[in-house]
Amino acid sequence: MGRPSAVSRSICAAAICAGLGFASAAAAQETLRQGLFGRQALTGRELGPPTVARYVSEDGDSFILDRTQDRPLLKFDDSPEVWVLNPQPAPRGDVIYKNDQGEPVLRATRLGGLTVFTPHRPSGEAVALAGGGSPLRLPVLGPQALAERVVAASGRASHAARRLIPFDVEATPRSSGLIADAALVVSEAIIRISRRADASRLLAKFREVKLIEGRRPTASLSRGALQVTVVPSLGLAGRPSSERIVMVAAGGR
Repeated sequence: MGRPSAVSRSICAAAICAGLGFASAAAAQETLRQGLFGRQALTGRELGPPTVARYVSEDGDSFILDRTQDRPLLKFDDSPEVWVLNPQPAPRGDVIYKNDQGEPVLRATRLGGLTVFTPHRPSGEAVALAGGGSPLRLPVLGPQALAERVVAASGRASHAARRLIPFDVEATPRSSGLIADAALVVSEAIIRISRRADASRLLAKFREVKLIEGRRPTASLSRGALQVTVVPSLGLAGRPSSERIVMVAAGGR
């Protein structure tokens, strides 16, 4: 029989606490916390399961939220653009997910609630889980498919500007999918600009669009040429968003 070992003393203490109801409550609380937020801080997985799902807001805005990658991705059903989200801590233990311009897109509470921020509801609106979804991925494109997508993007941009805006690309097999996506994002930005009150002034700045590979994702506008730089190793995070391109056109950062 002898004196109990350290291990046996721990087992006995745990059994006694469990019998009194102490350990079970604490364990349940910790399990819930871990289930919602995990042990790692701000990895983009604080929003809770499932990892890919469709959500619908109070106003009927629906979107896919994909958390299968290092950074969460979001795509609204009424737009072809995929938004890359950056998680940042907020008061009361919440997490705010922002775009590459630092603007809030989603807010997650510690209890798993979600709020989406849209242009027509900038103060946010609650969303509810509406079902499953497919992961958001870049396609693998051959030269012909890439050319078709770039031409289509140029056509969309030219239609919005009411004049030809040619797209010139420098792509490799590794960057073809991201270059095509960046071209689409540029066309989205120009369409958004065309809806502004100052559209004529801003659209007059565009003569052509150049898409190239580089060391960091950027957008710059000089002498009528919008140059967008992509980084294939970063995936969808390796190109600027339409919001950044709009800001560049408007003279912002």
